[in-house]
Amino acid sequence: MVKLGFSRELRLLTPSHFKCVFQKPLRVSTPEITILARKNNLEHSRLGLTVAKKHLKRAHDRNRVKRISRESFRLLQGQLANYDFVIITKKGIGNLDNQQLFQTLDKLWKRHIRLVQKS
Repeated sequence: MVKLGFSRELRLLTPSHFKCVFQKPLRVSTPEITILARKNNLEHSRLGLTVAKKHLKRAHDRNRVKRISRESFRLLQGQLANYDFVIITKKGIGNLDNQQLFQTLDKLWKRHIRLVQKS
């Protein structure tokens, strides 16, 4: 059975990790969310989140987006290649309910998987 946790080693923690992803990333996006990805030399994928106060004023709204994003990543991490991912939220993210947000993320992850398979 595959463990689907989200331990510390599956997170991008330092600014240098984020900076590496921002240099020449693979990019998939919708009007509300962008996922940047860059190949890593590890045996697993890692996730970083950027949810700006500019787009979601209240902390509980930002936490909701981060929680759903982590869960979406956690469920699909077995299908994702060894990449570092950064999820960037954009204007309009607050208009999505939980189900719409999860479906949008799922669509973006699947688009990324197809993109990696083509290259």
